[in-house]
Amino acid sequence: MRSYVDAKIEERRVAIEVGAEEAASAKDRVDLSLPGVVRPLGSRHLIRQVFQEIEDIFFSIGFSVVDGPEIETPYYNFEALNIPEFHPVRDDMDTFYLELPKGAPGLLLRTHTSPMQIRTMEKQKPPVRVIVPGRVYRRDNPDATHSFAFHQVEGLAVDTDITFCDFTGTIEYFVKQFFGPSVKTRFRPSYFPFTEPSVEFDVSCVFCGGNGTTSSGTCGKCKGAGWIELFGAGMVDPAVYGFVGYDPKKVTGFAFGIGIDRLAMLKYGIDDIQAFFQNDVRFLKQFP
Repeated sequence: MRSYVDAKIEERRVAIEVGAEEAASAKDRVDLSLPGVVRPLGSRHLIRQVFQEIEDIFFSIGFSVVDGPEIETPYYNFEALNIPEFHPVRDDMDTFYLELPKGAPGLLLRTHTSPMQIRTMEKQKPPVRVIVPGRVYRRDNPDATHSFAFHQVEGLAVDTDITFCDFTGTIEYFVKQFFGPSVKTRFRPSYFPFTEPSVEFDVSCVFCGGNGTTSSGTCGKCKGAGWIELFGAGMVDPAVYGFVGYDPKKVTGFAFGIGIDRLAMLKYGIDDIQAFFQNDVRFLKQFP
């Protein structure tokens, strides 16, 4: 009887060991017939997509793209753009100045992409037709429509016979290519130190079609006006040419500065600019 029990125990022990080996082997085995693990694919950020769309539009009419430093000097950021020393925008309440050792030249985070107007004209004689996309910085409290870092694209065209009509035609072409041919445009007089005359450029509200009302009442985007302010622009002030050695009697030109984030918000119906910077995958996946 004892020998019988010992034999059964040994038989069971061997079976357990064999089963353990088979289980371990099966665990390590790769079944090539099973479907693979689907990994989510990334895509370009919406801001980068809008950058590319803008660049393509201006490429089609003869503009080229240049870029420049995000850390600038007061000369390029302000002085050479005809912004005087005590202008409010030069105050440290509006501008990020860098703390440097005593005696070092002043530096700041650029407040617009306009310094590349000067840098480009210093290096290149007319004709000049460039756009300058990039990130800029201002001391704004973050909310739904403001951020301390945002994106702009600067435009500059200078030649011997550029008129205000060339300027308006270029801007209207861009806006209709970007928003669609049905959008309406208008200019309003304004003031900028580096353009004269200066204008604010408006488009008909893309949410209510310029009517000022929607099915639920007054349009909340344009507040019933039917128009949305888009960006500032104008003919280059002759004083700017003096900083780059251009003869203001021989050349004319226009310049504009467009907020990329604002364009993206209007075109894609985004209510909060902070969504561009929070890297929420649920938001980013909507724009593959």
